Amino acid sequence: MSTVQRALGFEHVIGSPEELRALHGEPSEIARNKIIDGLDGHCRDFIARSPFVLLATSDSAGRCDVSPRGGPPGFVDVLDEKRLVFADAKGNRLADSLSNIAETGRAGLLFLIPALNETLRVNGRACITRDPAILERHVIQEGRPPRMAIGVEVDEAFLHCAKAFIRSELWEPESWRSLDGLARPAQIWKDHAALPTPVEEIEDYLDESYTDDLYWKPGD
Repeated sequence: MSTVQRALGFEHVIGSPEELRALHGEPSEIARNKIIDGLDGHCRDFIARSPFVLLATSDSAGRCDVSPRGGPPGFVDVLDEKRLVFADAKGNRLADSLSNIAETGRAGLLFLIPALNETLRVNGRACITRDPAILERHVIQEGRPPRMAIGVEVDEAFLHCAKAFIRSELWEPESWRSLDGLARPAQIWKDHAALPTPVEEIEDYLDESYTDDLYWKPGD
C-alpha cells in the first residue's frame, strides 16, 4: 500500500490497479471500443447543444480541481476533429483551473445537455491561448473579446452512460428536495471566509455580481 493510501485514514483500502481490476472486473467490448480519438459528427452536435461543461484539471502534485463552465449552447467552439476552445469567462480570479493547465497541460471535460441523461466526456492536452483569431470568435457581450481562452487537443472522447443521472433523477423536478433548512449561500461564504460583513450585504453584493458582472447574460 502506498504512503498516500496509508495516510488517507480509511481501512481496507484497495492498494493497486491489479487488485481493483480483480474486484471490479473487465470492461465490456462496447465500453472499450466506444472511445474515439477525436470529435466526430455526434460529438460536435452534442457540444453545440451543451450549455454547461465541467472542467477537470490537476496540478503536478496531483491536487485535483473541477470547475463548472456555462454559456449559451455552443459556447464551446469545435475548431476541427481534434481541437475545441472556449472563452475564459470572468470568475473569482482564483484561477485554479488555469494554473493547473499552465502547469500540467491536461484537462478533462464533461458536457451536459439539460434533460438528457447521457453525457459526453472529452480528455486531452490543454493550453491557455491569447490567439487574437480565436479570441475574436468569442466576442459575446458589448463587443469585448475575452482576455484568454482554454484550448483542448482531444486525445479521447466518448459518450458516458445514463445510469448516474437516472439514479439521481437530476432532471426530474418532482424529485427535487426542498431547500428549506439549507443555509443561504451568502451565509456559507460568510462562515467559510470568516467575514464580518452582514449576510444581507453579502447577498446584495452577490445579486449585483450575478446581474451585472457576467461575461454574457442569458438571452444575449
